[in-house]
Amino acid sequence: MSTATAPTKARAAIGERTLRKDNWRRYPIVTVVIFTAWLAYGLVRSLMGSDFWVAEYHYLTPFYSPCVNVECGEAALFGAFLPEATPFFIPFAVLSLPVLLLFRLSCYYYRKAYYRAYWASPPACAVGEPHQSYTGERRFPLISQNLHRYTWVAAFIVSVINTWDVVLAFHGKDGGVGVGLGTLILLINLILLWAYTISCHSCRHIVGGRLRNFSKHPVRYWAWVQVSKLNERHGQLALITLGTLVVTDLYIALLAHGTFSDPRIFN
Repeated sequence: MSTATAPTKARAAIGERTLRKDNWRRYPIVTVVIFTAWLAYGLVRSLMGSDFWVAEYHYLTPFYSPCVNVECGEAALFGAFLPEATPFFIPFAVLSLPVLLLFRLSCYYYRKAYYRAYWASPPACAVGEPHQSYTGERRFPLISQNLHRYTWVAAFIVSVINTWDVVLAFHGKDGGVGVGLGTLILLINLILLWAYTISCHSCRHIVGGRLRNFSKHPVRYWAWVQVSKLNERHGQLALITLGTLVVTDLYIALLAHGTFSDPRIFN
């Protein structure tokens, strides 16, 4: 009479890094190319200190809003306190760019992207990573990812400022109200930026978090449902807004440089 052999607890000895047969390397490679190109463009443009304002139509690029350097001139809509002799590595929009960068860096979808692309931690699902140990986000600097909810508040305030920038962009050539192609580009970018900001997980928690009974808070429940719908597209909006920011900034830069004129729809 034979006896059954007790199962062992040892894991299967698999030599391959992964058994996946699809092109799993494409995502991290494409991410590195896109993110590196965007960061390079954003760094150059934010530190150029020129071609950011079209006075005729009150077009201000988001990379310089709010503009707080005395060189901003009319573009300093909320006042300027940085002197003209400010070092080149301090952007004119020093109040907004750092917090917006932290907001995006600590975003869940961006974390997934650059953890896989730059750190290979892991490079893809079901793929072994080269690191020998894993500490998660419990130590510096990754523990600072917990600041995301606070950077969201700052991003919300910046979005309000961007909204005012767009309101002023409805400025006519001869005064009064006017609409040009630049106005529409700024408006579309603003709408998508608001969608990205509001669809954030932190916003979803602020709107409907800690509610024990939704029926007693119908307004907050309605808002929570709307934010939840947007939240499903948060990852897509995170990438789309990178593109709209570049398009908006490049369009205004070319206008300010005198490369072409803004096609006017009205006034």
